Amino acid sequence: MAGVGEKAHNAPPQINPYGRVDEEVAAVAQRDARRRKRIKCFAYLAAFVVFQAAVILIFGLTIMKFRTPRLRVRSAAFDDTFTVVESGDTPSFSMRMVAELGVRNANFGRYKYRDGTVEFYYGATKVGEAPIPRATAKARSTRKFNVTVDLSSAGVPAGELTSQFGSSPGVIPLTSRSTVRGKVEIMRIMKKNKSSNMNCTMQIDVQSRQLRQLSCR
Repeated sequence: MAGVGEKAHNAPPQINPYGRVDEEVAAVAQRDARRRKRIKCFAYLAAFVVFQAAVILIFGLTIMKFRTPRLRVRSAAFDDTFTVVESGDTPSFSMRMVAELGVRNANFGRYKYRDGTVEFYYGATKVGEAPIPRATAKARSTRKFNVTVDLSSAGVPAGELTSQFGSSPGVIPLTSRSTVRGKVEIMRIMKKNKSSNMNCTMQIDVQSRQLRQLSCR
């Protein structure tokens, strides 16, 4: 009996034949987890790079893009010096006009422009002009200001006025031209010279003493 008990006590330990397999499965699972983690990190990094590139592209196409400011006649009013002679051999007009001009700056930076002059024409003849003082148009805004100009047909051939009032009585067609030169500054770092050109057409209604059909390009 003692021999039997001794044999049972000295029996070799049981060996799990699947132990190595379990270790290999665990190692593979860890490698897969690390690989998925690396892929996820790369995906996040790629998404961040794409996002940054999109932001830079949008920034370059919008904020950092230089646009040409626009100079326009917005409206006008006339005082009591308004005098128009349509009939007779010597038709004429003489009046003082207070015109509201505007410099529209669509840039994301200010536009500093120098002194200029706005000129008004009847046909090919200049009938008046006014100075444009230097100033600054803020970013994404329109700077409005008034100029006073004396309009006179003294230099216009009488035949042109006779023809005009004969075909379109009560209407005085005018054009305005001007160029102001300045510099656009974005974030006080990027600067570029820009010129704004005015080319407007308009009509003065003699009876109502108002400006109508104002169009600028």
